[in-house]
Amino acid sequence: MSYKLNIRSLIVSSLLLAAGITQQAGAQSLSNAQALLEPSGTQFFQNQYLGNPAFAGMEEGVRINGAYRRQWTGIDGAPVTKFFTADAAFGNRVGGGLNVFNDVAGLINRTRVALTYAYHLPLTNPDQQLHFGLSLAWNVQRIDYKNVNGEAIDPSLGAFNRRDDYFEAEYGMAYTDTRLTLQASIPNIRTLVTGDDKAVNGGGIFFTAASYKFAVNDAISSIEPKICYRGVRGYDNILDAGVNVSFLNDVANVMAMYHTSKSLTAGIGVNILKTVGIQAMYTTQTGGIKTYVDGTYEIGATINLFR
Repeated sequence: MSYKLNIRSLIVSSLLLAAGITQQAGAQSLSNAQALLEPSGTQFFQNQYLGNPAFAGMEEGVRINGAYRRQWTGIDGAPVTKFFTADAAFGNRVGGGLNVFNDVAGLINRTRVALTYAYHLPLTNPDQQLHFGLSLAWNVQRIDYKNVNGEAIDPSLGAFNRRDDYFEAEYGMAYTDTRLTLQASIPNIRTLVTGDDKAVNGGGIFFTAASYKFAVNDAISSIEPKICYRGVRGYDNILDAGVNVSFLNDVANVMAMYHTSKSLTAGIGVNILKTVGIQAMYTTQTGGIKTYVDGTYEIGATINLFR
């Protein structure tokens, strides 16, 4: 390759390939090597639609969610990821949503835009429901020429940017009642069927989760333990286990999730007038490189309208 990376970018690239903790490794080498999927911390409790399209429009009104995540502060080319979703109930058991993901790591800029259709089926007890969701996503990967330290006319750069964009599909199901939530989703149906993995969103194979919300008292509104099990192509499956505790009629919360990738996510949040929710989180570095770089900082916001 005719261009040269600066020293810091080279360090980032090497760590990505060695540890496998961002959505895709090998960003600097223009390869399709993928790394361990690290989902947004808001996916576990604050915005479950990120991990399962069946949650689109599950509740009345409109929900707008955004999250910003930065890894390895102080290192040039470190991954910066942004998440945005909007979902709503449209009546007659139908929900819909928009899910946008953008990740910039070194030279690579990846974007995924998905539209979701969901159907919510009440069972004999109105509080018990089955939920089904299907998303169609458009995936784009590009090199940012302005960050290239070398020959921007290198043929390999142009070849990478001339690659076709492609479509992906995601399917999810869930069961909910007033306390229990069971769910499962397949984030890359096209990849699963064809075996051609583009790794835009991390090479996830499946996502499953179960949680149960215990009502407590006025001071402690609820305690919700949750366990997740995720499959990632080319890596060991990951178990996530943790709890979310809400206080003062859901005005505030604290959460923590341990991941078998040897990292821990912890967060604290507030809910203003049950309309605006803010969540701040920190994820410790995955085992293997935690002595070399900082962990991940993330902040998420939720706006509930027309409830």
